[in-house]
Amino acid sequence: MTFPSFARAASFRPAPRRAALWALGATAALAAAGCTAPLQTAALPTLDGKPPLVVAHRGASGYLPEETLEAYARAIELGADVIEMDLLSTKDGVLVTRHDPNLAISTDVATHPEFASRKKTIQVDGETQTGWFIHEFTLAELQTLGAISTDAERPQQFNGRFKVPTFQAVIDLAKAKSRETGRTVAIYPETKNPTWFRNLGLPLEDKLIATLEAAGWNSASAPVFVQSFEPGSLKYMKAKGLKTKRIQLIDGDGIDLRTGVMTYAVPVDRPYEWTLAGDKRNFDTMVTPAGLAEIATYADGIGPWKRYILSIKGTVGADGKARDLNGDGKVNDADATSLAPTTLVADAHKAGLFVHPFTFRNESRRLAADYKGDPKNEYLAYYRLGVDGVFTDFTDTALAARATWLKEAQR
Repeated sequence: MTFPSFARAASFRPAPRRAALWALGATAALAAAGCTAPLQTAALPTLDGKPPLVVAHRGASGYLPEETLEAYARAIELGADVIEMDLLSTKDGVLVTRHDPNLAISTDVATHPEFASRKKTIQVDGETQTGWFIHEFTLAELQTLGAISTDAERPQQFNGRFKVPTFQAVIDLAKAKSRETGRTVAIYPETKNPTWFRNLGLPLEDKLIATLEAAGWNSASAPVFVQSFEPGSLKYMKAKGLKTKRIQLIDGDGIDLRTGVMTYAVPVDRPYEWTLAGDKRNFDTMVTPAGLAEIATYADGIGPWKRYILSIKGTVGADGKARDLNGDGKVNDADATSLAPTTLVADAHKAGLFVHPFTFRNESRRLAADYKGDPKNEYLAYYRLGVDGVFTDFTDTALAARATWLKEAQR
């Protein structure tokens, strides 16, 4: 089995005539060989009928500190089709790959006494945070810091060893690895907190477009997906000439395990630009048919939190609270079971949008009880529903599940 490189994903539209001609030719070949049974190869339920992409979320972040060159290289070695990154701006206007403006979350900045005086409490997208913030660090200063794991259950021995890379360095890595492996490795950059950065005088979008232009990657067929939680950022980039695929991200805060209903809280209740404009709608407005139709006017796909597709529900005790079924002293996803899927994948496909849900992880606390502790079972549930790709912290697990699913689908 050969897994798809990005080259096959340049268009996410089906090619029924080509598929029909292939099937006719295969049937004729069988007949010539004396076989009477026709070859049956059903199209996969993805938008283009082809296998879903495996998107390495922040690199191989299940194994190495996220959004570092080492994490991206490891994800590519594991076989990722795409590497995903969040873009932030330094004080001197350089795009770098970090998920949070608050450097205390993913770097060892707290151990650097020379920056102690920069610790402060501010608001990021309406959320009050205390720490050290990237917009007050030059690139040179930032690169004196070491990246750290953001999950205590994951390997800690690499903390501080790897640096924060520039966006350009990640592009260079993707190109070098594509030449080395003979398969195109795509990139999936996000404009992170774009309104917040714009209000600081450090807008992200024009620099992103200029970087892609310089790389020769600003085209519909380029191995690039550009994503954002803020519609305005995507619309601006489209108007400014961004020609790559664009993806509207759709977030939520959590699931009320008593009911299985999505909850919303700052800063993941709605796009921050909506909050500033006084728009009280939440992200769930985007997953309605009308919301999807609006997204289709400026984007090519959606990246929803996976609970919009398959939610979960716990067991309610006599006290009205969700119960700790596995007795580990915590109430989490492992104490819940999956609900029936929504129609989001089918609705998005009907609107011409591909679907890349986030984020798939291996830790048992993040797996619903019906997956029986095996993360591959979660991937299989989503693959069978026709998602066009998955964001994963564990590339190898996603690929193993995809291989199982393709065999199941006789592909």
